Amino acid sequence: MSTAPSHRGQSKAAVRETFSSRKLFILSAIGSAVGLGNIWRFPYVAFENGGGAFLIPYLAALLSAGIPLLFLDYAIGHKFRGSAPLAYRRMSRPAEFLGWWQVLMCFIIAVYYAVIIGWAGMYAWFSIRQSWGDDAEGFFFSEFLEIGDPGVSTSYVPQVLWPLIAVWLIAIVILVAGVRRGIARANGIFMPLLVVMFVLLVISSLFLPGAVDGLNAFFTPNWEALANPAVWAAAYGHIFFSLSIAFGIMITYSSYLKRKTDLTGSGMVVAFANSGFEILAGIGVFAALGFMAAAAGSTVDESASAGIGLAFIAFPTIISEAPFGSVLGILFFGSLVFAGLTSLTSIVEVIISAVKDKMGWARRTSALVVTIPMALISILLFASSTGLYVLDIADAFVNQFGILFGAFIATVLVAWVFRKLPILSDHLNLYGSVKMRRVWMLLIGVVCPVVLGYISIQAFNTFLSEPYEGYPAWMLNTFGWGMAAGIVILALIITMLPWSRKSLLHDDPEYVAIKAHEDQLTGSLPVADQSKKED
Repeated sequence: MSTAPSHRGQSKAAVRETFSSRKLFILSAIGSAVGLGNIWRFPYVAFENGGGAFLIPYLAALLSAGIPLLFLDYAIGHKFRGSAPLAYRRMSRPAEFLGWWQVLMCFIIAVYYAVIIGWAGMYAWFSIRQSWGDDAEGFFFSEFLEIGDPGVSTSYVPQVLWPLIAVWLIAIVILVAGVRRGIARANGIFMPLLVVMFVLLVISSLFLPGAVDGLNAFFTPNWEALANPAVWAAAYGHIFFSLSIAFGIMITYSSYLKRKTDLTGSGMVVAFANSGFEILAGIGVFAALGFMAAAAGSTVDESASAGIGLAFIAFPTIISEAPFGSVLGILFFGSLVFAGLTSLTSIVEVIISAVKDKMGWARRTSALVVTIPMALISILLFASSTGLYVLDIADAFVNQFGILFGAFIATVLVAWVFRKLPILSDHLNLYGSVKMRRVWMLLIGVVCPVVLGYISIQAFNTFLSEPYEGYPAWMLNTFGWGMAAGIVILALIITMLPWSRKSLLHDDPEYVAIKAHEDQLTGSLPVADQSKKED
């Protein structure tokens, strides 16, 4: 018989949504982690930072920062059963602003992330007829984006506008449906499709002429690079983006887990599945770049690029020259669409969950109130002929001064000001198959703040030394520095707004059960005797 208090008579609204199974949570968490960056960022970061030797700092960063911080997010979300702001508030009232900081970062990221998914969807269609012709770069900037001078334009581009609207409609349908019927089902469909499509893409790339040269460039180790602190900083910086940690995403997702869940075992599966996908992406991308270099009579170094350049310039060139290029294009850009959609829904869910908790609204109301204004802002800013400039600035500043600096502040506060690592460690150990002890607290309290502090200082120095990409000062001050500072200020303002009384009653059945069980474990009876009274 359960020792948890009875919850009969509690309102239905008090019951927090849950994933129906651990498997669906893992699929959804992997879906969030595996995004555009895995496909177009990791291969180039590895190539630029020592090739095969980069796997050493990458693995070190994964084990010493990535997985420990993933566990930290899981522990906060699962123990305190709330959106990022509510979970932080339940942990310590002054910590609430950390949750809103993460919510606002997700808002910025989501409004520009959606447009890249729209581009990928259009390029999957373009791949059928290879619409870019002989000049992939000129087609992307001039004909597709119709790029104008830096600034903010009201000249909207139809081939960007309509796919962006479609992306938001799909996201809204998924998010309004909820955790089980929307997010879990979508990931249950999209993730298997993504894996199948990407495996086929990799296999196809491996049979292209010159693929071996690309793989040699990717895996050949440059051991001297390991002596460069910037290489280690690149590995740690990438891990944060790769695993979706310090975004509020994993706090939100873990709050939807049932009480008796193996958090650490689940985290290990998510982390290594994500890293496996990244290495697979590196193999596929560099095999294709090896073919491109061979066809052009150049080296892989000259053909390699990252981000937008890789996806929308280099890959279309490969598609034009490769056997069965149209199929390769559909597989590549289709993979970007599915990876992007699973990540986009997780990012927006952070905001919906926070608004739902703060205001006490129903799921559907919260989803619509959040997603419709976001879609409109996304369309107004990024469907125009100058959207690429705003996207580039916002992405650079929110990553450096939102995610990484925000993670630095969060780890310092949680470890040293609020001193919550011991109780979070105990929570992870309740049902976790991988036990968290002093080593985990050392990594969170010392290693992560030191690394994040170093990366943040380097980023500040770089961005202050010269204007980012030579953009006009007013654009950098508005969409860069202004946005980064605005996130912190607005987070503090929202923190001062009153909460729905329902959210602060702590009457969610799973929350009460978790707290009762942990209180019992710290009581007078031996743990072995008390465990017999559990379900």
